[in-house]
Amino acid sequence: MNPDLLRQWGSLGANGLPYPIPIHPNLVHLTLGLFIVAIAFDIVATLFPIEKAVFKFLAIPATRSALFDVGWYNLLAAAVITFFTVAAGFFEISLAVPLADVKSAWGFHALETMIVHGVGGVIILTLIVGMTVWRGFQRYRWRKDMARQVQWSYLAAGLFVFALMFVQGTLGAHLGAEFGIHITADQLLHLGESPNQL
Repeated sequence: MNPDLLRQWGSLGANGLPYPIPIHPNLVHLTLGLFIVAIAFDIVATLFPIEKAVFKFLAIPATRSALFDVGWYNLLAAAVITFFTVAAGFFEISLAVPLADVKSAWGFHALETMIVHGVGGVIILTLIVGMTVWRGFQRYRWRKDMARQVQWSYLAAGLFVFALMFVQGTLGAHLGAEFGIHITADQLLHLGESPNQL
């Protein structure tokens, strides 16, 4: 559907979406938070014998199994919410009207950035779901009777996904900040209107 045509009919707001606030960036931050907490708690639980003295000194009643529980349930939630994050991203990018003749700090045009960001989102979704399955096997099958629920390779993979998330987030920031995609003030200025009149 043509975003300019929808805007003329009044179906799209100033940010180019049929609702006032973009959903995708909010879900992105939920995905990030859940995944980062999951891996962080699994790292802390893995290092628990070292950290135990710190918890005791700070009078924090923590157990290794509880830390692993936090890691597992946050990862599970990240896997579920990331489906919605990616779906909202594809819907919102389908309505995007980027500023023309602009290049990002990385030298990409808007279309290239949108394609790489979309593919990156699907890759990260696949990795998070794969890590959730991997984590589930470790928790319920392979390491269920062990004090340390996760493998070192799993933690290394989590840190690798952090790096991919940084690149993905930077591409998303380029879409908003440099191409004006779904940023109300940029869209209003592009249309020759004042963003202060909202």
